[in-house]
Amino acid sequence: MGQHDGQKEMFSYQVDLDRRVRADHPLRTIRARIDFSFVRSAVAHCYGYNGQVSVDPEVILKLMFLLFLDNVKSERELMRMLPERLDYLWFLGFGLDDEIPDHSVLSKARTRWGQAIFESLFVRTVQQCVEAGLVDGSKLHLDGSLINAHASRDSVVRSSPELITALKHAYQVEERKLEGNLGNPHYQPVNATLCSTTDPDAPCVRNNKQGGQGDSRPRYKQHRAIDDRCGVITAVVTTPGDVPEPTQSVAIIEQHAENTGQPAGVLVADRQYGNAENYRQLQTRGLTTHIAPCTIERAEAAGIFPSSAFTYDPTTNTYRCPAGQTLYQRHWNERRQATEYSTRKGVCARCPLRDQCTRSRHGRTLHRNDGHELIERAKQQGLSPTARRDRIRRRYLMEGSFAQAANVHGFKRSRWRRLWRQQIQDWLIAACQNIKTLIKTTPNIPQAATGLISTIFSLSNRLRMCFQRARLVWFTSRHLSQSN
Repeated sequence: MGQHDGQKEMFSYQVDLDRRVRADHPLRTIRARIDFSFVRSAVAHCYGYNGQVSVDPEVILKLMFLLFLDNVKSERELMRMLPERLDYLWFLGFGLDDEIPDHSVLSKARTRWGQAIFESLFVRTVQQCVEAGLVDGSKLHLDGSLINAHASRDSVVRSSPELITALKHAYQVEERKLEGNLGNPHYQPVNATLCSTTDPDAPCVRNNKQGGQGDSRPRYKQHRAIDDRCGVITAVVTTPGDVPEPTQSVAIIEQHAENTGQPAGVLVADRQYGNAENYRQLQTRGLTTHIAPCTIERAEAAGIFPSSAFTYDPTTNTYRCPAGQTLYQRHWNERRQATEYSTRKGVCARCPLRDQCTRSRHGRTLHRNDGHELIERAKQQGLSPTARRDRIRRRYLMEGSFAQAANVHGFKRSRWRRLWRQQIQDWLIAACQNIKTLIKTTPNIPQAATGLISTIFSLSNRLRMCFQRARLVWFTSRHLSQSN
C-alpha cells in the first residue's frame, strides 16, 4: 500500500500552490477540519506487502469527495481538469510535476474497499456536527426522493413473473418482501413483469408528483432524516424506487440514534407517512408524530355518518350506530391488521337512516385497527397547531436539502449501476452537504490559522529568494575580482 508524501517541493521557487490558493477558499477549511486519513487504517487489509505501489488511499477518497462536491460530470473529466485546478492539487497534496492517477483507480478502489468506508465518512461528518452543537436530535424531518438510475428505458424487458424472477436471480438481485395494495390479497406488483438488463436493482417507477403521471423508468429512492436545528443530515437509507417511504421510518430512526447518540422525540413528515401501520410503530416507540393524516375519511367525503358517530363498547367488543343498532365483529383482516364490524343481515335495509349512513347495498361496515388508540392519538398529534408549524418549516428545511443535493451535487441521477454503488453515491453527497453546513454555521478558526501559515510560507520563500540573489551577487563579484 503506497503512501503519498504531501510536502511541497523544496526547489520550486516560482510557483507555490500554498500562495496560489486564496486564504478564504472553502477547501482550506475542509482540509483543516475534515480528517480523511482514517481511510488508511480502515482499508489496510485490502492491500498486500509486495507488488506495485498503489495511489495513497487518502488521495483516492479526496478525489471521490471532490467528484460530488463540485458535481464533476465524470471521473475521466475530473482527471482531465485536475492539472488545471491549482486548488484541487493543493487540496490533494500534489505538486505541479506529480503524476495524475488514472480514472480507473477510483472504480477499482470502490470495488476493493466496499461500502463501509464511505458510510464511515458520512457518520464522521454527522459526529462533527454533533460536537459543534449543530444537532439537537429531538426533532427529525423525514422524506424520500426518487433518483434516476444509470439505465435507459430501452434496457427494460417485459416477460412473465417467473422469467423475470429467474433473470433477477441470475443478476443476483436481492429478494424483497412483497409490498403492495393492502386491500387486494392477490396484488401483483408491476415490476414483477419488468426488469432492466443494465441495472436490474432499479425497478421501473413512475414519478407522478405535481399532478402528472410522469414517465416510468428505472429508479432508486433515497430516504433521509434532517435534524431540525440546522438541517444536518443524520441518517440516509437507499432502497429500490418502489419501496414505500413509511416502511423505512424505523430504520431511519434507529440509524439517527446510532449516528448521533441522541434518540428522536418528534417526527415531522408529509401525508405519505400517515398510515395506520406507521402510526402504530412510531407511537409504540413513544414518539410524537407531527404527520399529516393520509386522507379525509371516506364517509365524510361521501356525506354520510363518519366513524366517530359510532360508539364503541369495549366490554362487548361491539359498535352502536346512530340509529341504535349493534355492529358485531365479523372477521379479522390479517393484511390490514384490522377487525371488521357489521350489523346482522337485513338490519341496515330496514333502517330509516340508511341514506345518511351508507351507500352500499350490503349495509354499513366499520374497521377497527389493531392499536386503535395509538392511531387516534397520532392523528390528533398531527392535527395540532405545533404540528402544522413544523410541517411549514419542513417545506424549506427538507425540500431545501433535496434541492441543494440535486442542483449542486448531482443527486437526481445515478453515476454508477447497482444498489451498493448508489448507496456510496448517497453517502458521499450527504457528507458533502454536512461539511458545507459545518463550515458555514461554525466559527472559521482553522481558516484563519491556515491563512497565517500561508503568510509565514510566503515570507520564508521571499527570504530564501533574497538570500539566493545575495549569494549570486557575491559569487559574481568574487569571480570578477579574481579575473582582474
